[in-house]
Amino acid sequence: MFTKGQWVFGILFAVVFIIAIFYTYRRDLKLHKKYYKGSVWILLAFISFIIFIASIKWFFK
Repeated sequence: MFTKGQWVFGILFAVVFIIAIFYTYRRDLKLHKKYYKGSVWILLAFISFIIFIASIKWFFK
């Protein structure tokens, strides 16, 4: 389905992309801590809401 060159390109691209994302995140860590403080509570509320909706659907099934 894929040639050997396509596999090599895909793997190299994924590795370089992951390294670039990690480097960028580490460089901006101070800004993330400053501007996104408390955002974990928003994430937990969103996940709880999704679980609540799924449980209502399961309960009335």
